[in-house]
Amino acid sequence: MRIYIETLGCPKNVSDSEYAAGLLTEAGHAMVSDPGEAEAIIVNTCGFINDAKEESIDRILKLAKEKPEDGILIVSGCLSQRYGEELGNALPEVDILIGVNEYHTLPQILSEYERGRQKLFFNSYEKEYSEISARASLGVSYSSYLKIAEGCDNVCAYCVIPSIRGSYRSRKKENILEEARRLAEKGCKELILVAQDVTAYGIDLYGEYHLPRLLQDLCKIEEIRWIRLMYCYEDRITDELIEVMAANEKICKYIDIPIQHASDRILAAMNRRSTRATIENTIKKLRAAMPDIHIRTTLITGFPGETREDAKILEDFVEKMRFERLGVFAYSKEEGTPAASMEGQVPDKTKLARRDRLMRLQQQISLEHNLQKVGQVFEVLVEEREEETYVGRTAYDAPEIDNTVIFTSDIPLEPGDFVMVKIDDGFDYDLTGHVVRADK
Repeated sequence: MRIYIETLGCPKNVSDSEYAAGLLTEAGHAMVSDPGEAEAIIVNTCGFINDAKEESIDRILKLAKEKPEDGILIVSGCLSQRYGEELGNALPEVDILIGVNEYHTLPQILSEYERGRQKLFFNSYEKEYSEISARASLGVSYSSYLKIAEGCDNVCAYCVIPSIRGSYRSRKKENILEEARRLAEKGCKELILVAQDVTAYGIDLYGEYHLPRLLQDLCKIEEIRWIRLMYCYEDRITDELIEVMAANEKICKYIDIPIQHASDRILAAMNRRSTRATIENTIKKLRAAMPDIHIRTTLITGFPGETREDAKILEDFVEKMRFERLGVFAYSKEEGTPAASMEGQVPDKTKLARRDRLMRLQQQISLEHNLQKVGQVFEVLVEEREEETYVGRTAYDAPEIDNTVIFTSDIPLEPGDFVMVKIDDGFDYDLTGHVVRADK
């Protein structure tokens, strides 16, 4: 059967889709890149916030129109897990709905499916990480997300992830390393470590935070050039982790720390363990150990009870910390979370205005950071060619969410090549330059 998979949402979903593709390929199915050529279409959805839910439903309805008359439309992922039966009743166009714990049974589900009858498949999560050995790349081969854990135990007041994906389950280190080696053999040069909380890795298996040791072992894989950390909780960024990051050239001097706010009152209401003082102290340590580190964070505006004073605290904090990378989301009221029933819900107009004000501030900060790079030379990973120029990323940029480098080259390049680029100019979120040395 020819199968098309479309992935929405976060990098964890990308990993799930590639595991599903690997299992289906092993079972004799063929992956296609055009839904019009598919006999079965899988939409791996996101159900984290309202915007993501709307995007998922829009794509499901559009792909339902594109599937052949006797084709099969499958919906998986967080939206499916969260609203399975409700979604099935609302979308009769969908043939199969599966939860986030059903990917390993997908080949069997497809082989036994009776056309014309909607089927739902949902199981509770296992107590341990459920390994899937098969994996097929659905994107580029030179950069891969490597999921090191599933679920979350942090129970932030605004978040539905624990109810969707269950409690935190680390993968065994030997399984992670085995997958990393397989990816490297297939041409992967950049590993991006992902989980709901990367810094909690190993606490359930080994009784301690094991991320520093995992990183040291991953650095021994010769073909891997960059290792990137996403979704790190501030209170679990230990001195040992900072030392390992600083000591290993393969570990990108980049870290994603979603801090969400800077008002201690709001942080407490969010059920976050950090305070403004601990956040500032951790950032100070990171920058002292790695002066060139680029810190990405995300913030939430308009959390229930957020006052003008709280919003001003957050704005002043952003101005003071001058993050190299920053994203801001207006609070999304999610049913089933403690925050949804809190008093002091902030009007949408106010949430959005506060978000936009922060993003305007960050736009100027980002421009100033980029202008400081003019005249310097950076290693760049080539990602695509656009007419007479190339587009790539530095080690300070994660794919799709961060800055890009647009540059020229006198020699032909391919995606996955590494080159040294001298920066000629800087803009709000991009750099331009030219190749001074190719290092493929």
